[in-house]
Formats: sequence, structure tokens, C-alpha cells
Amino acid sequence: MMPSWNSRNQLFRKEGRLIRWSYVLAGCALISFCIGGTWLLAQDKNPFARDAKAAKLGEFQFRANCAFCHGLGARGGGRGPDLTRAQKRHGSSDADLFRTINEGVPGTAMPPNGATQQGVGMTDEEIWQVISYIRSVEKKADATSTGNAAHGKELFQGTAGCSTCHMIQGKGGRIGPDLSTAGSARSTEYLVESVRMPSKRLAQGISEAMKEFSQEYETVTVVTADGTKFMGVVLNEDHFTLQMMDTRENLHLFEKDKLKSLEKSRESLMPAYDQKMLSDKDLQDVVAYLLLVGAQ
Repeated sequence: MMPSWNSRNQLFRKEGRLIRWSYVLAGCALISFCIGGTWLLAQDKNPFARDAKAAKLGEFQFRANCAFCHGLGARGGGRGPDLTRAQKRHGSSDADLFRTINEGVPGTAMPPNGATQQGVGMTDEEIWQVISYIRSVEKKADATSTGNAAHGKELFQGTAGCSTCHMIQGKGGRIGPDLSTAGSARSTEYLVESVRMPSKRLAQGISEAMKEFSQEYETVTVVTADGTKFMGVVLNEDHFTLQMMDTRENLHLFEKDKLKSLEKSRESLMPAYDQKMLSDKDLQDVVAYLLLVGAQ
């Protein structure tokens, strides 16, 4: 049965209204897209660039949210790299820094904004203020070593004996920290101090990326019930058990109540390299090698 003339008019009017509303909604969507696109473009640049007041506010945010890992002054901490370097491992532009702070870096100790108990999370404005602070303490150019990187590699893998305990790019020992990224994550001053005075500031050990307090490379001496003695570094520990790696890189798990003795020391297993063991020139060469590897 065909609809009446009036019914058809009402239907056409209703369809007309629907079509008009479709155009209106499409227009709104286009405007929103344009505004959103402009906003996204704005996020590529810091609105507080070279703003000293914003940098000061950013310092407070940095202390609350970032200094736990990156240290006061952004010069690097137990887990976080030195942010005063001009070149950042995960991107050096303002947009790169914003993304790294806001989204974190999967598979590393860098969490997304507000994901841990450290700090309370930051607004976009506060993140930009932190970036302003980082720029204010950033060195104009990365420190370069005047050393010979090729000779430094020879020393590292040869007479200096570094590769006996330390690994670089999958090659070397495991009892000491992996140094593949040390050149990009640590200042040259930190690297020199770590060689000359290794016990002054123990490196962070193997731990879960998001662990609040990661294990340090403490020296441990264990004597079992039958009198067998083991010396090495602590990998993990709780109230009842101790996991360690001995100087031969063998892993051990002990129940504490079954040990004859257990002693820990903050004296590093790594010897202090004085001038006789490694001259200033040779140390410069080793640092140059670490810087070269870290930049790759």
C-alpha cells in the first residue's frame, strides 16, 4: 500500500533534517580535527622555551618526580642517565623529551608519567616546565674525550682487564655492570671516578625495571655449613634467601639460616685503578671508547 501524500512530505522533511544534521556534524568533526591538529602541532614546541620562571617551576617538579632516578641537578643517578648531555638516547628534541616523560620507555626503568609512587604525576604544562629546566642545565655540547678510542678498546679488552668483569654489546664478563650504554648515560667525570674510586658510589645491580629500590653491586662473602667459601656480588636478597654471583660467574641461591656466615661489604670487588695500573692518558682512551660505544 502506497503512503499518502502528507506522509510522504513528512518523510521527505525528516530525511532533509537528517541530511542537514549530517552536514552540521561533519563540519563540527572537521573543525575539531583542525583544532586538534593545531594542538598536536603545538605540542612539538615548548611553550615555555627560554622562560626562566618556568624553568624554576620545572626544577621543583623534577625534584619530586625525576630526581629519584636522574639525581639532583639531572646529572644522572643510580638508574637514570645524565640529562645534562645535549644528545639524549631516546631523542633530543622538545617533542622527543615530552613523549619520553609522558609515555615512558618500555623495557627500561623509565615509567610513564604518574605510573609509580615517586611523585604524583604531572600535567602537560608541568612536563613542559620540566623540559625548560632540563634545557637550563643542559651543556651546550656533549663533553668529548681527547683520548684515542681505538687504543681504549685495546686496553678495555686487553691489559686493563675491563672485559673480564664488564660486558659491552654482549661480549665480556657479567660480574660487573654492563657498560654498553655507560658512555651515553654517564658523565665523563662519573666514568673517571668509577675507575679511580669504584667503592665511592656502587653501581645499581640487576633488578626489575620498575623496582623502587634496586639492588647495588655489594660484595658478599658466604661460608656454607660445610665450610665452603664463596665471594662475589649480591644479585637479589630477601629476609630468607640470598642470590649471588661468584667471581667465576657461577650463580648461587642460599637459604640464610643454613649458612655458617654471611658478610656484606660496600668495598667494590673492582680494584681502584691508580696511576700505576692505568695512567691518565690510558684512562682518557678508555673513556673515549666508552663514549664512542654509547653514541652508537
